[in-house]
Amino acid sequence: MKMLNDSSMNRILTIAVQLFTKGDLFRSPFTVLKQWSKGFLLTLTLLVLIGHFVNPLVGIIVASLVGGAAQPWLFRDIKYQ
Repeated sequence: MKMLNDSSMNRILTIAVQLFTKGDLFRSPFTVLKQWSKGFLLTLTLLVLIGHFVNPLVGIIVASLVGGAAQPWLFRDIKYQ
């Protein structure tokens, strides 16, 4: 398996950013925004609740782990163009 070098990775990143800013990266940008918002709200809610009632550091750790683990599940049906 051939490894990608830095210049090809930069080219892929540049193309993805250009497509994203033009609105051409995803088939349904509204779906991406909706799913991202769900993950953000879940993470923020956990952070505030656990941070307030338990400990802020524990809130940060738990919210980060749960929010990060939820992203692949939330974005499982996202279609690219």
